[in-house]
Amino acid sequence: MINIAICDDNKRDLERVTKLVDKFMKTNKYNYNKYLYSDYNDNFMKFLKSKVPFRIYILDIETPSRSGIDVAREIRHKDLESVIIFLTGHDELGHIILNNDLMFLSFVNKFDNLDKRLNQVLHKAINLIKMKRVLRIEDGTNTYIIDLNDILYLSKDTFERRTTIKTDYIEYKVRKSLSKLQLMLDDRFIQTHRACIVNKTRISRIDYSKRIIYFDNNYYTDLLSNKYKKEMIL
Repeated sequence: MINIAICDDNKRDLERVTKLVDKFMKTNKYNYNKYLYSDYNDNFMKFLKSKVPFRIYILDIETPSRSGIDVAREIRHKDLESVIIFLTGHDELGHIILNNDLMFLSFVNKFDNLDKRLNQVLHKAINLIKMKRVLRIEDGTNTYIIDLNDILYLSKDTFERRTTIKTDYIEYKVRKSLSKLQLMLDDRFIQTHRACIVNKTRISRIDYSKRIIYFDNNYYTDLLSNKYKKEMIL
């Protein structure tokens, strides 16, 4: 799930950028959430401090309370992976951005061919996200991009004939078999049951007598069979 935060203090500009983002993401069939802000307020800072993965920030350089450049510094202090795109109506501010070590993707002028420019930059942003260690699943009209670090386990749902992918934030139910998904994973994943594969780097402890696997965020699964118990000795 790609998460896009857009901040612009001009209501009309915020609506325009949001529509362009929606059009791009839906045209390319990406699964996404969007978070809209008119200022770098408490709600924005709450999002910044959250653990939501795969972020794209589209930041207005000037808002009533703070500079987008200062906010970008704060983002980079906590997060080196999220994509940052700056928006402004003033080209003369470009040199200020370039003189700051913010590891941003691009600088977009809101009044200079915004539609085309934003599309180009979003393509680059998505490609950067794809380069990370992710599970990318095409499922009907949806494309899911899931950070492997966020996955706790994958389990077969026989009743719904789908595979459930359990992450820190959400459950995905996809029409792809567990065996096919296993081929898309790396060596941090291990089978614990004929119907379950877990991320061993997220395990905090295992109760072998009750056959329960506990993860580092207090979730657990009881899909641990005798066949795989020996392989699960930590």
